Amino acid sequence: MATTTDVLVIGGGSTGTGIARDLAMRGVDVTLVEQGNLTHGTTGRMHGLLHSGGRYAVADQASATECIEENRVLRDIAGHCVEMTGGLFVKRPEDSAEYFEEKLRGCRECGIPAEVLSGPEAREVEPYLAKDVDRAIQVPDGAVDPFRLVVANAVSAVDHGARIESHAEVVGLLTDGDRVTGARVKHTSGPGKREHGVPGTTEDIEAEYVVNATGAWSGQVGEMAGVDVEVRPSKGVMVVMNVRQVDTVVNRCKPKGDADIVVPHETTAILGTTDEEVSDPEDYPEEQWEVDHMIDELSKLVPILADARTVRSFWGVRPLYEPPETGTADPTDITRDFFLLDHDERDGIDGFATVVGGKFTTYRMMAEDVADHVCDVLGVRASCATADEPLPGSENLDRLDEAMADFGLRSPVARRSKQRLGSRAPDVLDTDDPNPVLCECEAVTRAEVRDAIDQAGTELNGVRIRTRASMGNCQGGFCCHRLANELHPEYDAGTVDQSLTELWDERWKGHRHALWGEQLSQAMLNQLLHATTWNRDGDDEDVDWDAFARGPAAEDEARTDGGPGGDRT
Repeated sequence: MATTTDVLVIGGGSTGTGIARDLAMRGVDVTLVEQGNLTHGTTGRMHGLLHSGGRYAVADQASATECIEENRVLRDIAGHCVEMTGGLFVKRPEDSAEYFEEKLRGCRECGIPAEVLSGPEAREVEPYLAKDVDRAIQVPDGAVDPFRLVVANAVSAVDHGARIESHAEVVGLLTDGDRVTGARVKHTSGPGKREHGVPGTTEDIEAEYVVNATGAWSGQVGEMAGVDVEVRPSKGVMVVMNVRQVDTVVNRCKPKGDADIVVPHETTAILGTTDEEVSDPEDYPEEQWEVDHMIDELSKLVPILADARTVRSFWGVRPLYEPPETGTADPTDITRDFFLLDHDERDGIDGFATVVGGKFTTYRMMAEDVADHVCDVLGVRASCATADEPLPGSENLDRLDEAMADFGLRSPVARRSKQRLGSRAPDVLDTDDPNPVLCECEAVTRAEVRDAIDQAGTELNGVRIRTRASMGNCQGGFCCHRLANELHPEYDAGTVDQSLTELWDERWKGHRHALWGEQLSQAMLNQLLHATTWNRDGDDEDVDWDAFARGPAAEDEARTDGGPGGDRT
């Protein structure tokens, strides 16, 4: 099968969907392909920080200035994806006073609002800060939901005529001499394929121009065209806590280092991160010591974290780009700026460009620069409107409370739904059908789940990123089966079972490094629910109930499949 498009975008993260939206809004025919679900790569594995720019105000002031500019833009166009928590750069007694002053001066030079707070004033803002924190710089950091933002960009792109294909793996680039003319795409057999690509088939997508927006995978796609993209993937770990121990982004005010930020995100707090170069963005070690290091170091800023429950951990890979002439050895020294590589100009390969580097906060600005370049090549005369037109769900948010009240939607559950759905909340929640809560941890209702199924098909991981169902304290133990039940009777039992298994596997992947204390008990309860009540493991043997009755003394014995060691008991 062969199809044609003006521009083929490879990569369904924030940058790729941002490019697709921008080009589609300019009237360009766009197709986007993503090898997994949207946000499969780096975007879906970030700590959710909406940068004020303060993090880069000393080492990279150009990036800091871009961050504060895009911070303001995203507040306007993506309000239902953003929570303006504020941020604190806190100084402990052993931290450099000179660096504190340098950070403050850098923020002000970059136009970042910054106010100095004493230790007591900082603890008034964030009561769980360590008692020996002596000063802090207050900045307009925030939290952003990357899943919601990417889906909103994809929906907007489709609304403007784009084609978005997930589970569509590029297995080769189409070429004609020294020109890239498209890509060969294999539509994989994962659930959720409903409109375009048929699972198990291969499609040749011919395009006037191809944009490689695959982030840490850019080098692999570049090789298909015979060009070298010097991307240096750098992994970092994030640890998710059971509740929001802080309501403000807390940064350690010191030069570059690991374990220096806590981000309040939805119902949780996310600890981050490390910075270690890896050779393969898909295959790298996930080690228990990294999780322990996050908790140990960040407990110095927020002591309550030492005794808090950890519900999961995950690793992401940054797509750092190092121009060949720099030769930087330390990945923390590589600029967080982005680069647009025109392979015609650089390598003599026409019709092909790669975008690498950058940060989530500046995705829209990066997409605008790429779209400007593509339109210039194609001779399209249209300007960017993505900084002015709100994303779907963020239109008229100032009138949303009034609209919710008109529909009688005032409950706490409805308020959580409003946060996720934004301006779409009245349309989704105003139903005459029963609308029970299917995910108690995140207060996700049946109406939201069915709305997400309309978008994602049978792919329950797609439903998850749209609703946060299964992302709470029980990590799907009490709600996975309820989500799967909503696929019945439209889909057959085999399809539903496959989708449930994939959702459950994704949940397990994240909490296998958190199996100590209360979280170990939660995992054991989930095992009981899934394996014994439903026989999900297909085991016909009798269950050894004594294994679950021995209490905490059995914890060491129960630590298997990557469970923690050390003193996490």
